This record gives sequence, structure tokens and C-alpha cells, in this order.
Amino acid sequence: MIELKNVSKSYDGGRSWVVKDVSLRIARGQMLVLLGESGCGKTTTLEMINRLNEPTSGRVEVNGQDVSQVDPVELRRNIGYVTQGSGLLPHLTVADNIAVVPRLRRWPAGDVARRVDELLEMVQLPPAQFRSRRPNQLSGGQQQRVGFARALAARPQVMLLDEPFGALDPVTRDEVRDEFLQRQHALGLTAVMVTHDMTEALLSADRIAVMDRGRLLQVGTPYELLTSPADEAVAKLMAVPKRQADLIETIAAGNPNGVPR
Repeated sequence: MIELKNVSKSYDGGRSWVVKDVSLRIARGQMLVLLGESGCGKTTTLEMINRLNEPTSGRVEVNGQDVSQVDPVELRRNIGYVTQGSGLLPHLTVADNIAVVPRLRRWPAGDVARRVDELLEMVQLPPAQFRSRRPNQLSGGQQQRVGFARALAARPQVMLLDEPFGALDPVTRDEVRDEFLQRQHALGLTAVMVTHDMTEALLSADRIAVMDRGRLLQVGTPYELLTSPADEAVAKLMAVPKRQADLIETIAAGNPNGVPR
């Protein structure tokens, strides 16, 4: 469904590389998480899929088509995109935010209205209550749910997500992530998500691509990365959620003295 072939990105004529020789294949209906520390190239890699960033070299294909041969505006209208903080337009109502792409695609007004209500129901925001609200009248979790609804409005087959849960409090973050993953699997969406949170990657991904300084270190299932890290850098990343889980188990067992302070 999505394939990156030896994709590289340089902003200085090749003296340094933000992304270097990345090759990835994301199957239809799969959730791939790009995982790594800040500055490792994961967001740049994500943005090259929908041409928000153009590769210096290499090739990106979506559904077998070279994206460099597709009008970038049309390409983005067919790919759902969700960022941290939802990115809702503050001067528009919830309904109008969700309706942006269907209206650009000239859907009939009745189809747009039905789609808006269908999506609000899907993200558990009753249309009669939320349709006419403005973004500043919503909680952070509600804004992010509307952001997901907007990304799904034109029935895309592909979703790109850049730290989509990072601005939410922990409880809301878990709720919204679980809701999205249920929708992603139910709709058969092919999704690529960026995060630097190891636990979030393990809980969300079918496969994880670990990046460091612009290069891929390892691609595998959460189980494969936890049990068979390819090198010391991947092992160090995977040790973080393991250590946190061990500490929580120690506390839950009533042994706080076993937790380092």
C-alpha cells in the first residue's frame, strides 16, 4: 500500500542527511509506527509520503503510484493527516472543520451533512450537541476526536499521524488512542504514526520502524523488537518500557522500597 524505496532527504546539498536511504513497505490495513528520539528524521519521513516534504532522492509510492507524479494537493486530499493538537481552524464550527475536504471535492450538501453526523457519532461526539461548537468550546480530547473525524471525512485509505496524542492528558490519551485503533482496524486503514514514546509504539503498532540519525535501525513487530533487538541502540530504547513495567509491578506488589528514588 505504501512503499519507500531508498528515500533520502538533505537540506544542504548532501553535506548532511536528515533521512538517509530509508526503505519501508507498509501493507494494506497495517499500522506502522516510526519510533525514535527527537531529530531522528521520523517526521520528515512521514511528510515525504504526502509530499509535505520532497525527497532529495529515492521514490515513494502509495497504492502502487509514484507520489511525485501526483498533484500534491490532490494527493493530500486522499490521505488523512492528524497532528498533535488537532490543528482545527478556530473560526469554523466543528461541522465546518470536518466538512473542509468533502466540500473541496464538491460533494453534494446533503452528503456532506450526513457524513459529518456519521463521523461525529463514530468519534462519540453527539452531532446535535457538538455540530455547531467552535474549537475553543471543546476539551483537548474532544478537539482531537474532531481532528480524527476531519481526517476521515473523505474516506481515505491512508492515514498519517504525527504525535497525534502528545498534547493530551494520560487518561484522555489512552481513551482517544484506543478509539482510533479500533476505527483503524474496523475500516482497514493503512496508517503511519510518528512517536518518540516507546510504550505508545508498543501498544499501537503492527510493526515498528526504529530510526536514529536519519537511518533505519530495525523494523519488526513489537514482540520482535522487545525480544530480539538488532543492536544496542534498539535494546536501549526497548529497555525503557520494560523497566517502567517492572517498577510498576514492584509498587503494585506493595514494595515501594524496591523502587529507586
